[in-house]
Amino acid sequence: MTKAIRFHRTGGPEVMQWEPVEAGAPGSGEVRVRHEAVGLNFADTYFRSGLYPAALPAGLGVEAAGVVEAVGPGVTGFAEGDRVTYTGSPLGAYSTARVMPAAPLIKLPDAIPFETAAAMTMRGLTSAYLLRRIATLQPGDTVLLHAAAGGVGLIFTQWARLLGINVIGAVSTDAKAEVARQHGCAHTIVYTRENVAARVRELTGGAGVPVVYDSIGATTFHQSLDSLKRRGLLVCFGTASGPVPPIDAMQLAIKGSVFVTRPALADYIADPAERAELAGELFGHVAAGRIKIEINQRYALEDAVHAHRELEAGTSIGSSVFRLDSATA
Repeated sequence: MTKAIRFHRTGGPEVMQWEPVEAGAPGSGEVRVRHEAVGLNFADTYFRSGLYPAALPAGLGVEAAGVVEAVGPGVTGFAEGDRVTYTGSPLGAYSTARVMPAAPLIKLPDAIPFETAAAMTMRGLTSAYLLRRIATLQPGDTVLLHAAAGGVGLIFTQWARLLGINVIGAVSTDAKAEVARQHGCAHTIVYTRENVAARVRELTGGAGVPVVYDSIGATTFHQSLDSLKRRGLLVCFGTASGPVPPIDAMQLAIKGSVFVTRPALADYIADPAERAELAGELFGHVAAGRIKIEINQRYALEDAVHAHRELEAGTSIGSSVFRLDSATA
């Protein structure tokens, strides 16, 4: 019997329920995927809480890896038995199996285990577009990254090091600072006791950084602006602490003619060729061991309530995944 986590009203973790569902047969342009591992992402909490809209009742989750069980009419490029991974809409990855559009699927190389894929597809592709598409960075450049010990952070810092980019990582604890340094951060700032912008200025000889990557949002927005050099770029790619405040255009001029962007992964992987290029680079680094994927939290899918509570408490380091009983490499 197929089972899934669903929610019938928005709210805290307690609104999620473990329910039997009917996966059914794939229709035109669809496939049925048996999941082997499911990714846990902070964005999942946005849908559950109502910050992001979802038609209720709804499934949850946008990232998983598994095996194609059946292929619907009109699907090309995938066949029964293919190992695949994916990230993106529609919701429903928190399930043992599901019918979904074939378009988001990415073939998974044999060298990458299912758990690794579920832990890195969204985070890795996010790191890919942040480093390879958002700004033109050169070896020797220094950037500021918030949540440097998180799932995106640990991939980003390793990849940045490969590109010769120095990362100043902002974290909440000394333990997370040590993890961030081990994964490539040139410097770390423990924001619970240090002023981030002042420390960035100190580390950059007063200049600031050309790019700040901020997935926290409301509580870090002004610190991020104050960390930029003249004509720098603030990349707001997440809202873990809440949405960023309204932007006063004149303040951007006062801060040094700086820029602000709020990108979404979906817009950087919508084109199949671009998605394949970014995924190929990511998979190549991981398969070769140049980027290591840290899975530090594993949960049973039926324990999603507990997993979300830990995720929102900010205790997680690296990536988190849901394991299914049938999971194999």
